[in-house]
Amino acid sequence: MNTQHERISILGLGAMGRALASALLEAGREVTVWNRTPGKAGELVARGARDALSVEEAIEAGDLTVACLLDDASVRDTLAPVARQLTDETIVNLTSGSVRQARELAGWLKESGARFLAGGIMAVPPTVGTEGAFILYSGARDVFDRIAPVLGPIGLPHWAGEDPGFAALYDMAALSGMYGMGAGADHAVALVHAEGGNVETFKREVLRPWMEQMLAITVDGADVSESVPDEYNPAMQATGLENILSASGEAGVPADLAGHLRASLWRMRRAVAAG
Repeated sequence: MNTQHERISILGLGAMGRALASALLEAGREVTVWNRTPGKAGELVARGARDALSVEEAIEAGDLTVACLLDDASVRDTLAPVARQLTDETIVNLTSGSVRQARELAGWLKESGARFLAGGIMAVPPTVGTEGAFILYSGARDVFDRIAPVLGPIGLPHWAGEDPGFAALYDMAALSGMYGMGAGADHAVALVHAEGGNVETFKREVLRPWMEQMLAITVDGADVSESVPDEYNPAMQATGLENILSASGEAGVPADLAGHLRASLWRMRRAVAAG
């Protein structure tokens, strides 16, 4: 297969859709784009993309079609009118959604005769196509093996399994971890600011090096059991978390910013109760 000449259609030109199309054009792919609201394709067209006037035209122009839309409903609304055209088409859905939505969409597209992969983009628009970007895919392995080199320029392809819901599952779970880190950083900065500390110095000299040091330990230590390693001393951890929550309250930091601390406290108290 000559991936260089694979024709790819992108449905949706939000920030992420434009980033996907841009990375594929940069790699020399033949790209067709479509957006519900016209007028967003100018820069991409100037670089060689084709601007389709309809979804039908976009799907017909591509060897595979990538949907990157607002949500699951928008994917359904976009594809439903052209369902009869989807037989033997390859559809890759990189729109964020739930595990259930991915499985249901896979079933619906199978009934339409389409080959389907669900996906999750582990990147933000500015990092699409860079070394650190990777894309989760789930669904039939033979479909993944075909499209992985074609879509490789947008991010390192990672197959999550045959279950079409697994890309969404891993995507949502990884984002949960990211937002947990973000919540912790936001709370830390709010606490320092509330007590008159130098936020920029704290972020540069304390918070970032500390979080970088603890990242691997935190991920490796994540667990679903009621126990924690002995060296963690859950009773001591619970006391420490209670102290942070008290300090946060005394500083006037909004309680909503401390949700991650309460989640950790719940886990440590559960470990203590389990013995």
